[in-house]
Amino acid sequence: MFKHILVPTDGSARSRKAARAAIRFAKAVGARLTAYHAIETTLPYAAGEVAMIDARLIDMLEKNARKLGTKYVGEVAKAARASGVTCATYVTKPVVSYEGIIAAARKRKCDAIFIASHGRGGLASLILGSVTQSVLAHSKIPVLVYR
Repeated sequence: MFKHILVPTDGSARSRKAARAAIRFAKAVGARLTAYHAIETTLPYAAGEVAMIDARLIDMLEKNARKLGTKYVGEVAKAARASGVTCATYVTKPVVSYEGIIAAARKRKCDAIFIASHGRGGLASLILGSVTQSVLAHSKIPVLVYR
């Protein structure tokens, strides 16, 4: 069945719950995990004609985001190890989160992605979109969605 499963996490309660389920699943099927976090890209923007976000501020925000991402994947890895499941960690800064998830699965040679559904519906889903829906639409490997 599955031998290597990617577990994306954004640090939310729902993704933490999905990670615990992924650990139980991996243990049951004898798979190893890779915990993954996609750092959101911070783009400079103009407010008016001359105001821009200072490059040092962007750098500080991205360093903090990487630190948080490393913490999130570390939490998953620690829980996996406590359950006897091998777990690597991986953090990148893709342009778009869903593309980062798919690229991470490909780069780490995962044969499945175990991802949380944030459960947005209706108008919120249309306006905000869904990383999970995009992963489902574009992934060439199986995607297990945890609700």
